[in-house]
Amino acid sequence: MTIAIFLGALLAAMALGLPIAFSLLVTGAALMWQLNLFDPQILAQNLIEGANSFPLLAVPFFMLAGEIMNAGGLSRRIVHFAMTLVGHLRGGLGYVAIMAAVLMGALSGSAVADAAALAALLLPVMNRAGYDRARSAGLIAAGSIVAPIIPPSIGFVIFGVTANVSISKLFLAGIVPGLMLGAVLACTWWWLSRGSSATPTPRASRAQVLAALRDATLALVLPLIVIAGLKFGVFTPTEAAVVAAVYALLISTLVYRELPWRKLPGLFVAAAQTTAVIMFLVAAAMVSAWLITVANLPGELISLLQPLLDNPTLLLMVIMVITMLVGTAMDMTPTIVILTPVFMPLVKAAGIDPVYFGVLFMINNAIGLITPPVGTVLSTVAGVGKLRMDEVTRGVWPFMLAQFALMFLLVLFPSLVMVPARWFY
Repeated sequence: MTIAIFLGALLAAMALGLPIAFSLLVTGAALMWQLNLFDPQILAQNLIEGANSFPLLAVPFFMLAGEIMNAGGLSRRIVHFAMTLVGHLRGGLGYVAIMAAVLMGALSGSAVADAAALAALLLPVMNRAGYDRARSAGLIAAGSIVAPIIPPSIGFVIFGVTANVSISKLFLAGIVPGLMLGAVLACTWWWLSRGSSATPTPRASRAQVLAALRDATLALVLPLIVIAGLKFGVFTPTEAAVVAAVYALLISTLVYRELPWRKLPGLFVAAAQTTAVIMFLVAAAMVSAWLITVANLPGELISLLQPLLDNPTLLLMVIMVITMLVGTAMDMTPTIVILTPVFMPLVKAAGIDPVYFGVLFMINNAIGLITPPVGTVLSTVAGVGKLRMDEVTRGVWPFMLAQFALMFLLVLFPSLVMVPARWFY
């Protein structure tokens, strides 16, 4: 009965067109009414407590760092460096997009921000060189979702707070799977571009490569600072977010000098607006999470899936399929905050490592950003690149399927995630 009320209230509110955050509050109120606990004060208290979390302070700072990096020239320098390295290969601009996506993902942690920057910087160049517009847009969209996996990742911050899992361990465990996603994209692009007639860029000389590397060095140093600081316990993920934002600000304004001080208020407002949406979602979800616990909904779910608890691999397969289906209709943040409190008791009951589950769950949610019909990243690339949504959707399919294949491979072979993760720990 509790599961039916939870799903019914949530789906009904969404069907009426309510934003996800308000739908979650309606769901919380419905559960309180069903449990004879309805009290507006309790609802308000849990809403406030949902956002009252020190680790969540990382979200606004990582958002601000991403805004500054795109406006301050760091992203452009990374793209130029990638261009000098692999732009001359057959299909070289595709490899540039993948390499730039991985490097920029290690700077911003936001798939949407990376998608907007890469689409603006690379799509016009790829179109002029003769690449298929839809396939190029699909590659950029698929490459952008590496950002939520490679640290620093805003998604891992939200999952870590919701699931009460170490954010530092999640960050470090996401490094190798993030690189694997990039490698899978490169292999898929190689297969698709074998007969490409697009014009490659001229091969850069060694002097040009070194010059591009020198120009991008200060941008490339930031991920190393964050990873080293987390590995050796120099700072927490929240402090790492502050370091990233301050570092990006200093480099953009004092070294590169591409970011005038008069533009900073606009960047702060943009970061604050995005942060407000995320934080309200998380706070509203915490109300539902508290009531889910009170109503013992996870216990009911465990009873339903009891036969699968002795087979963690099969259980993970089922969870991944459910998350895939939800990801087609819902954005990443609400999917994380709604499903995490439901799945985590199952994961713990089956003896699955929470960090390992967090990495798989985040990969699934990241791919959800490019699954139609919602596909936030697809919409971003279509808007920036002035393409129709169906064009981008057609171009992203082969890359999305390759990424899903990798995800299920990681389900079958947990050591691919946990062995390198333990080394980084």
